[in-house]
Amino acid sequence: MEETAVKLTEGHRSASFLARERGRPLVTYGVLVISHGSRNEHWVQLVDEAVNAVQVPKGIPVYSSFLEIVEGRLIQDGITHLESLGVTDIIVVPLFISSGSTHIDEISYALGVKPEPILPTDMTPFVIRAVIHFTAPIDDDPVIAEIVYEKMKPLSVDPSKEIVLLIGHGSIERNFHLLWRRGLEKLASRLKDCGGFDEVDVAMLLPNQIPTKMNRWRKLKPHHTVLVVPLFLSEGYFTNEVIPERLQGYTYQYNGRSLLPHPLLSRWIEQQTAPFMET
Repeated sequence: MEETAVKLTEGHRSASFLARERGRPLVTYGVLVISHGSRNEHWVQLVDEAVNAVQVPKGIPVYSSFLEIVEGRLIQDGITHLESLGVTDIIVVPLFISSGSTHIDEISYALGVKPEPILPTDMTPFVIRAVIHFTAPIDDDPVIAEIVYEKMKPLSVDPSKEIVLLIGHGSIERNFHLLWRRGLEKLASRLKDCGGFDEVDVAMLLPNQIPTKMNRWRKLKPHHTVLVVPLFLSEGYFTNEVIPERLQGYTYQYNGRSLLPHPLLSRWIEQQTAPFMET
């Protein structure tokens, strides 16, 4: 049977949870937000500001960690810190755009949420005593659609004659690619509902789908305006350089605005943790 990239849903629990006996001690929650990391200090600052603005019940610690690059703030650092505070259950919020991210696969493996990664990885299991509750990444959440629409709305003049092209990073790995496409298409549909645009479409950078999509709409609706909308956590190399470079020679509207900064991203993190806070 072909192995598939399974979307990890909100509340997915680690093996340690499944193995724990019913006579559990008093549960003390902590929140571990995981994002990719960047050498750009502003990128890291924007993530930290969003995490710091998260509102959870008093006494529940929230730690902003990174997959790589940000030394002293990596995932193991976050786990160790939360456990040192007496946390028994860690709610992990992956601040990644898509379930199709290969990083979700390797992180969930290293956290003990799944027995093996689908793709080869250099990551090894973390040292963990706490129970891990792994929530879902961003995908097509309505809160995120609201953010994206607010960021791209200034581009729109006449929605009835506009095509929104939502662009994400993507993946060349087949099953991960399908998850990327599914999330992008659902989010694009939400944008169409928000703005009443004539058409919406999606494209990935990996593989490079931009020329095919731009050529298609130039042929089908030559008098429409294409509004190019990036779906990235923070502005940087992909929004400022890669996307504009791949759009050279085409006519379009673009402001390069990413999800951050926006207060609703903090509300999304709260939304991911809420089911555990209510129990």
